[in-house]
Amino acid sequence: MPRSQKNDNFIDKTFTIIADILLQIIPTTQREKEAFTHYRDGMSAQSEGEYAEALQNYYEAMRLEIDPYDRSYILYNIGLIHTSNGEHAKALEYYFQALERNSSLPQALNNMAVICHYRGEQAIEEGDPETCEVWFDQAADYWKKAISLAPSNYIEAQNWLRITGRSKIK
Repeated sequence: MPRSQKNDNFIDKTFTIIADILLQIIPTTQREKEAFTHYRDGMSAQSEGEYAEALQNYYEAMRLEIDPYDRSYILYNIGLIHTSNGEHAKALEYYFQALERNSSLPQALNNMAVICHYRGEQAIEEGDPETCEVWFDQAADYWKKAISLAPSNYIEAQNWLRITGRSKIK
């Protein structure tokens, strides 16, 4: 039984019912339906902190899904899991892959900026101001791109860009 059919949460159950109805109404192939089921089960597992199970579902969804736009969200969610696990290099790889398929993912750019900013903070703690500036400049570039896609979002990032003098778009 798919994970999404085991949910006790009212919202998850409602989403599952609506998604199942849509899958029956909208003309899709069996492969697309299976990919979506794995994606949905991955999201459910991820929301419960069951990252290994979520990754298994996302990898299976990736195997089945052929649409680049849909694949971008699967890759983005895989990146989120790696970010949560502190595997920042892996997370960045998945965010890059997601953006290659869908350049309109400000949330991926934001997460990449957060990782770069974190690495800049680490460089400060290690007494390496040159490396810090490189990471902060990279974070600024990602945040500027994210903000250009979603101007009313990322207020803290906008403030950081202004405070640090990095708000000018190159």
